[in-house]
Amino acid sequence: MAHPTAVINVVGLNQSLIGDWSPNLKLFVSTGNLQRLKPDMPAVTCTVQSSMLTGMKPSAHGVVGNGWYNREMCDIQFWEQSNNLVRGEKVWDTARKQDPSVTTLNMFWWFNMYSTADYSVTPRPIYKADGRKLPDCYSNPPELRDELQKEFGQFPLFNFWGPGSSIKSSEWIANATMHAHEKLNPTLTLVYLPHLDYCLQKLGPDHPDIHEHVGDIDAIIGEMLQYFTDKGVRVIIVSEYGIEPVEDAIPINRMLRKNGSMCIREEDGLELMDPGASDAFAVADHQIAHVYLRNPDDVSKYALLCRAMPGVDQVYRREDQARFGLNHDRSGDLLLVANEKRWFCYNYWLEDRRAPDFARTVDIHSKPGYDPLELFIDPMITFPWLFVPMKLFRRKVLHQRTLLDVIPLDPKLVKGSHGRIRQPDPIQPVVITQRHHRDDRDQIACQEVRNLILQHLFENEGW
Repeated sequence: MAHPTAVINVVGLNQSLIGDWSPNLKLFVSTGNLQRLKPDMPAVTCTVQSSMLTGMKPSAHGVVGNGWYNREMCDIQFWEQSNNLVRGEKVWDTARKQDPSVTTLNMFWWFNMYSTADYSVTPRPIYKADGRKLPDCYSNPPELRDELQKEFGQFPLFNFWGPGSSIKSSEWIANATMHAHEKLNPTLTLVYLPHLDYCLQKLGPDHPDIHEHVGDIDAIIGEMLQYFTDKGVRVIIVSEYGIEPVEDAIPINRMLRKNGSMCIREEDGLELMDPGASDAFAVADHQIAHVYLRNPDDVSKYALLCRAMPGVDQVYRREDQARFGLNHDRSGDLLLVANEKRWFCYNYWLEDRRAPDFARTVDIHSKPGYDPLELFIDPMITFPWLFVPMKLFRRKVLHQRTLLDVIPLDPKLVKGSHGRIRQPDPIQPVVITQRHHRDDRDQIACQEVRNLILQHLFENEGW
């Protein structure tokens, strides 16, 4: 029989963040085993989670970033949720082969729709025809969503991402996880706690308030550890990547546009990126960017061009990507890695007045790249405490189609980023287990988390 196990994903956690301000994490480390985790390239959410759950490299599971260019549809797609996008056998399927009674509860790990996990909950807003976006979530079975929102209130989507991101979303997820676990008694529980991701990107890892935020998430972790201990559940704490300080962004698509390689089209006086008509364009994703070429024979030309761009540290062709397991059809013809203290923004317009309307909104699916500026309210808005409620009133009460255009366009506001895999040891991600197991290595690959989960489920010796 498999032993009940829980994997708590504390996004952005690293060794430097564990101290007197996080007593629960500190105690967990002192009685167990901490190892640094070597993430895959790129060190971003969707890629690393997929590697941990399949034990495979991106070249095999196919998740080359949080988004990529769909060559057949000529469309850049970010934050898709279908588990069918992830190739390979998931850890819960492997466990079920060994013990058919194994059940899995997946709480908010990504690619959580239509998987073979027995129970799942994931963010899923309601998009109304009048332009409103309503907070909600998706679950399997569907009645689980209704039960959790009846018990804990509507899923706080606007605290999960956007300028209102806060500890409230992690609190909701933790409470919902313990409630669902109590009812469903799953063998394997996966839970995602995102809070540190927000403050580390928004404030930067060196900000004096970071320890307070670590303390907030530590309190939630303490409640979960106590709950799982009382239930006799074995616990693994893991993080996906380390967040490092940044000072400015690399506007990769502006550079390609000025070179004449990237095309735009004008709609209603605003500019939209036109990847299908471009000779070259980039899909920006934190500190990495996939560059896609219309003609692969131009790879040498663009490799030279990109190497000369300010802020670019490394340029990898497909054959170079093979060395670290990223050579997949979804990957760019070139992969760019930013210098320390830099990240890639998706911006392609040359004048802010020509930026598309979605640029100043929270719109993760329309933007052709990741945009951490969605964590901010534009500092140029004089009275945001009045401006934002008025916009929401027009939307919610008057049902008017009005943009919630409060997001700034200045990339210098962002103070933390990730994606690079060469980082100082103290800020690398970690995996923490409850026991001092036989592996005395300081660092393990993210693919090995899968084996750790299986060991916790099926090994009895040493517990």
